Amino acid sequence: MLRKITLFVALVFFAVSCSTSKQSISLLYKDYRIEKQTKTDSALVKMLQPYSVSMNASMNKVIGFSNDNLNKKQPESGLGNFMADAMLVMAEKKFRKKIDGAFMNDGGIRSYIPKGNITTGKIFELMPFDNLVVVQDVKGSVLQQFLDKTAADGGWPVSKGITMGIKEKKAVNISINGKPLDNNATYSIVNSDYVAGGGSDCTMLKGIPFLNRGYLLRDALIEFVSDLTKQGKPLDFTIEKRVVNVN
Repeated sequence: MLRKITLFVALVFFAVSCSTSKQSISLLYKDYRIEKQTKTDSALVKMLQPYSVSMNASMNKVIGFSNDNLNKKQPESGLGNFMADAMLVMAEKKFRKKIDGAFMNDGGIRSYIPKGNITTGKIFELMPFDNLVVVQDVKGSVLQQFLDKTAADGGWPVSKGITMGIKEKKAVNISINGKPLDNNATYSIVNSDYVAGGGSDCTMLKGIPFLNRGYLLRDALIEFVSDLTKQGKPLDFTIEKRVVNVN
């Protein structure tokens, strides 16, 4: 009997000890600032050298040329027009589908395009996120809600074929490929997977199925610029009054 009790106690102790968890009660950290006078770790540099050479060669590769500085600006900019048009053109190629409009989240534009040579690295600076290009079919009424959201934000870049005004933070006078927006029609639109999934408070798009080919938005920009270069064309985008403020 004593042996059975001892065995039972041992099993209970084993079960309790296995389920015991530990929790940190404090966290210590230290910042390390990397400056010019910081001593170089020669062993680490040597280990990374082959990768560094390969990375620099890739990032410094010239893929195109811009006639002007392209900067971010609202309600419209040449930079935004370039990015939205690149999404439209490359999405039609990748998805083999007619697209009615493409939109670029203004908050997702993180750099600019300088006048002169365009490198792969510059596109990485412009779009550092691994966002995907996706296509959704939406009702005109939903597109109106989405464009109202872009208007409330001060205006997002829109692709060629779309014009609209912003009045009292609402989208007005919307035209899609030369025709007024029809609330009952269905439109194929391109966004990043982040926006299509409801990001940037675009809740009206969340839950609507989207086509996804695993195609990075950054790759779309790189391929678009490269295609222009193959055609002997520079990057030449200006403000076209696609989006205007209405008094």
